[in-house]
Amino acid sequence: MDLPASSSAELRQPPSPPEPRPAARERERLDLLDVALFVRAALLANVSAAGREFGLSAAVASSRLAHLEKLLGARLLHRTTRRISLTQDGEVFMTRAEALLDAAAAARASVGRGQAEPQGRLRVSMPSSFGRQHVSPVVSEFLRRYPGVSVDLRLTDQVIDLVDAGIDVAIRVGVLKDSSLVARRLAVNRRVLCAAPSYLAERGTPRHPSDLTQHECMILSDQRDWAFETPAGPLDVRVSGRIVTDNGEVIRDALLAGFGIALKSTWDVAPFLRSGELVSVLDSYPLAEKVAIWAVYPSRAFVPPKTLAFIDFLAGHFGDPPYWDVPPA
Repeated sequence: MDLPASSSAELRQPPSPPEPRPAARERERLDLLDVALFVRAALLANVSAAGREFGLSAAVASSRLAHLEKLLGARLLHRTTRRISLTQDGEVFMTRAEALLDAAAAARASVGRGQAEPQGRLRVSMPSSFGRQHVSPVVSEFLRRYPGVSVDLRLTDQVIDLVDAGIDVAIRVGVLKDSSLVARRLAVNRRVLCAAPSYLAERGTPRHPSDLTQHECMILSDQRDWAFETPAGPLDVRVSGRIVTDNGEVIRDALLAGFGIALKSTWDVAPFLRSGELVSVLDSYPLAEKVAIWAVYPSRAFVPPKTLAFIDFLAGHFGDPPYWDVPPA
């Protein structure tokens, strides 16, 4: 028996796909956390380090990135045992992802503080002496201002890799070496040659930078060449002495004991210069190398609010000129 035409047509057409369940629709949506995780992983070239910024284990971070790639239907990252890099599709998506995160941040800011309020654990690295003298006394003030933030403060004189150590921001003193890190100057770092009056009374006061070759000079790390500006032009003086150390506090203690002459930052010795326990020498010959105190962090893109808040806080606390260079009223 022949079937009706309508029935034959119905048999020839494939069945319509079922309406997606709400949970299936949910899985098809981009998760901003996954997008932000991808951006940070690409910028840091490290999935584990990016995961730590979001409080995720390396396994969970990798799983979320794999889910994002599956959702987009494209491989975004080349992975090796130690580093990652963007694929061609990843480079295309990177630009769109950063724009998406910027738009999301602007949307949150337009309706109040929301997630733009600094929060989370902030990991900070800085030189030990500078940190104890000028940062640790005001950490509690920063935390009271931002109750959603906690601080993991690492005081070390070693220059550590921010990405490998999971550091959000590092404070560094001196001349920055070329790197991919982003740097912001927090304060000038004025330096002076100084000694105790007792040392100068015994050994005499140098009148010209070349006189330093006849003096006991204390050397920080490998800084044996002290550069000056003179009327005759730049002058480098190779100094020597019996104390060489990588710790500035050792040199400061020896200075106060009247042992020799040293090149010191005023953030470390300003109180002793004011009290007369130390006096500056060769003031007519400025140092040729200008140095500063810097905040450095891994990337300019998608910087967590907690990091920016800490940098702004320190810049405001130090002042311009920094408070240690301002004579007391």
